[in-house]
Amino acid sequence: MHIDLRKGLSLQQGSFTAIVGPERMIITALNSNEDLRRFLFLFISGNYSHILAHLNRNTKNFEVQRAFTADQLLSMLRAVGHTVVFVEHDASLYDEAFHLVDVISGTLKDLARDALIILYTSQADRSFLALARRADRYIEFIPIDETPIRIRTARVSRQMGIRPHGQMMLEVS
Repeated sequence: MHIDLRKGLSLQQGSFTAIVGPERMIITALNSNEDLRRFLFLFISGNYSHILAHLNRNTKNFEVQRAFTADQLLSMLRAVGHTVVFVEHDASLYDEAFHLVDVISGTLKDLARDALIILYTSQADRSFLALARRADRYIEFIPIDETPIRIRTARVSRQMGIRPHGQMMLEVS
């Protein structure tokens, strides 16, 4: 099971990936992947989702849950039995509960042993970056004046934080 974000850039089952990028890019990637209909897909949003209304949800394998607090998000993650878990980041969940960021990040990492875990935001903030520290991959799509998007990708090391791996920048057309 995999999701193609762009030509040559796929997300694989058994990994925790943190993604920062334009909403249109992630919507297109999720809507164009027919394989997602075959797997149990859990979409978790916070208080408000920017992308959920634009996703094709015409399959019985697509489940949506909404977390209003970091505690609720942690409870949802601990009960996951899905093949794909997509978490749309909401910084407001951590306003009063930043102490849970490390626990939630560890839970996402543990879930990635058996599933494809995606943590997504259109703009990184302090809580997103803290959650992404345990990700296997950190991918940032950087739009440049509405021209082709530049991609910055990194493998993540637990001890070192985000560390470049291989090619750091890639021009995509």
